[in-house]
Amino acid sequence: MTSTKQRGFSIIELMITVTVSVILVAVVAVNLQPAIRMQHVNQAYNTTLMALRRAHDQAAADMRVYVVVFTPATVGVNGGTITVTQDVIGASPSFTATLPMDVTFNATLGIPTSPTTAPTTPDGFGSGANAFDFDQALGGGSNTIYFYPDGSAQDNGPNGGNVNNGVVYLSMPGKLSTCRAISLWGYTGRIRGWQLYQNGSGVWTWNQI
Repeated sequence: MTSTKQRGFSIIELMITVTVSVILVAVVAVNLQPAIRMQHVNQAYNTTLMALRRAHDQAAADMRVYVVVFTPATVGVNGGTITVTQDVIGASPSFTATLPMDVTFNATLGIPTSPTTAPTTPDGFGSGANAFDFDQALGGGSNTIYFYPDGSAQDNGPNGGNVNNGVVYLSMPGKLSTCRAISLWGYTGRIRGWQLYQNGSGVWTWNQI
């Protein structure tokens, strides 16, 4: 009689297969981590840039003043929040965005700190000491911007009506290669993006994106 017995995988063979599969998955995961991190950084940068431009354009379109407020990270929840609200008592935010948890608004140690000597801060604003460094007319450090219908950005702080030049910084804390910044020219409302690069001499420098 012809034998119908079929030989399957042995326990050892199955264990070897599973072990190899686990190793391959681990290698792929490790190799993907840098790409995932940079994706989060780019997402945070694009979100911040979009919020500022949206507020600027909305103010001109509606002929109303719009307020942008940056809020620091909430540990374990997000890397920071941006809200855009029409400057009317009782108004609800028209736009809210949050950064990924691993990317925060912060001025990472090692970024340029001089507004005049190369390598300079973005557009020569501030000293790179504050994550939110708007309202340079009053010394910087503010996290609030008022966009007006004429395209300008002002502070509307205690003294009111000062042109609001400044910068907001974001990155994965402690990782200079992930640093991004967005600068704002108050007179025109011009918004520019920046990325930190290490030049051939090993010096970290802001380059406009």
